[in-house]
Amino acid sequence: MNKYIQDNKKRFIDELFQLLRIPSVSADPSFKNDVLKAAQQTAEFLKDAGANSVEVCETPGYPVVYGDYFISSDLPTVLVYGHYDVQPADPIELWSSDPFDPQIRNTPIHPNGAIFARGACDDKGQFFMHLKAFETMVATNNVACNIKFMIEGEEEVGSQNLDWFVKKNHERLKCDVVLISDTGMVAPGVPSLTTGLRGLSYVEVEVTGPNRDLHSGLYGGAVANPINVLSNMIARLHDDKKKITIPGFYNNVATLSAQERAELAQAPFSLEDYKKALDLADIDGEEDYSTAERNSIRPSLDVNGIWGGYTGDGAKTVIASKAYAKISMRLVPHQDPDEITELFTKYFKSIAPDSVKIKVTPHHGGQPYVCPTDHPGYDAAVRALSDSYDKKAVPVRSGGSIPIVALFESELKVKSILMGFGLDSDAIHSPDEHFGLENYFKGIETIPLFYKYFAKK
Repeated sequence: MNKYIQDNKKRFIDELFQLLRIPSVSADPSFKNDVLKAAQQTAEFLKDAGANSVEVCETPGYPVVYGDYFISSDLPTVLVYGHYDVQPADPIELWSSDPFDPQIRNTPIHPNGAIFARGACDDKGQFFMHLKAFETMVATNNVACNIKFMIEGEEEVGSQNLDWFVKKNHERLKCDVVLISDTGMVAPGVPSLTTGLRGLSYVEVEVTGPNRDLHSGLYGGAVANPINVLSNMIARLHDDKKKITIPGFYNNVATLSAQERAELAQAPFSLEDYKKALDLADIDGEEDYSTAERNSIRPSLDVNGIWGGYTGDGAKTVIASKAYAKISMRLVPHQDPDEITELFTKYFKSIAPDSVKIKVTPHHGGQPYVCPTDHPGYDAAVRALSDSYDKKAVPVRSGGSIPIVALFESELKVKSILMGFGLDSDAIHSPDEHFGLENYFKGIETIPLFYKYFAKK
């Protein structure tokens, strides 16, 4: 380990803890002051690390923290992206400790300790690696590229105002590549690079039956029950082979060649470990594809929430007037989220009986993304990870979505390199989210190597 990193290990942890203690939940307006506090704290850490022109930039929503470090116009420029906002911690009762009071505990996967806190891995711990790697490079006079930082506060609510910010700041954000650590590694100790992300179409549906809640004894069997109807409609979104039934849904789906599928299959994956980790007797999904392919190179449709009627203690014999569901569709190249939302809306309304009324409300979405493996930034990342881990990095496709990656490509005309250090087992978005100390420091060690190799492109 670099001597500067070794000498400052405790401080690097303490400062991350300081940021993790701020409950910067962007989805809940009651945390507004905390989100703003996290932005200010991020800016302070960026200044302390040695960045110039640090600014907390206002947007119509939460601010973007910007900073840069310029060496020479002869050198390439890297834009580092991250986000300081976090998911809600609910349900709090399922956490082993206060989600905003970071603790270090050993786990079977992280025997040398992991930081337990909301945002530890997604994304405070991961973007903080970049700040500490940058500080290390400045302190040791070893900065190989011009570097810009853009840390936002709305990623967990769909980056609602990042498009506005990027479009107004083309010149300020001009770069040769975007570097992001908001993804993960395929397995402990296995360096990997995310070469693709699924896109997203997210909708909310509302099914309305009678004009008020009804007594189920007096009206049961005589009027449509919106909850029953919604359940039946959801069941019709997949066939018995687990394919999505929306007409036109698969029209533009990119099909990978046998060689491409073989390359992605190099990533280690144990189906038995996968089932054990999730406490599942068996897996489920589209026929003719492996589990790893189903959650990465194939599209999916899932109900994320469903509600209606009485759900309190005891019994209330009621037929609800309305039933609701939130539904997300993960997309692959070359599916367009707006087109998919339109196809879903048309189909969902078409399968509704005349006894109910249907409303579909689109929420946020995002384009799929693929990074070419012959890109200089990809090559620099492979070399950096291979050096750091003493084994070659493998390509992986992620089932998740980072909508802003497609935004960077369309607006800034550059590719994004997804070099994450988290693990699937780190429980992001879930109770007991954590980030291994070894991964945290390995990231701080590896990031300077990326700049070293990218400067030679």
